[in-house]
Amino acid sequence: METIYDFTVTSNRGEEISMGDYRGKVLLIVNTASKCGFTPQYAGLEALNKKYAERGLVVIGFPCDQFLHQEPGSDEEIAEFCQLNFGVTFMLTKKTDVNGEGAHPVFKYLKKAAGGWLGDGIKWNFTKFLVSRDCGTIKRYAPTVKPESIEEDIVRMLDKE
Repeated sequence: METIYDFTVTSNRGEEISMGDYRGKVLLIVNTASKCGFTPQYAGLEALNKKYAERGLVVIGFPCDQFLHQEPGSDEEIAEFCQLNFGVTFMLTKKTDVNGEGAHPVFKYLKKAAGGWLGDGIKWNFTKFLVSRDCGTIKRYAPTVKPESIEEDIVRMLDKE
């Protein structure tokens, strides 16, 4: 049976990274965009990253330009924007599709594992997926749910060894 650890992602610097490297960690995976009304959520994601990374949280942002062209920049421009405006230190991948035939396998897996209210598709930027250490629990949060609102769920997953 497939788990999230079976996939690889490409960082915004072009490095191939095995998701298996994060085995035993709690993952917070988010499709992001720099020109969206939810873009300020980068600050909340970074705050969670700083607060819980040492306890085993890994935040990964997947910049995506599939929603009204709200992520128009290059991978380098996106990284610079996130660092300068929100101090982002968590990993960003290269720009990625989350829906359709070209959707990244990580998102195909997550959508199947934790479908949404109106089907499995990602509806907008900043949809969040929280994956437990053993991949046994995957929670999905709507774009309107602020990162700080899921802190309790993150702590619960981190406390489960």
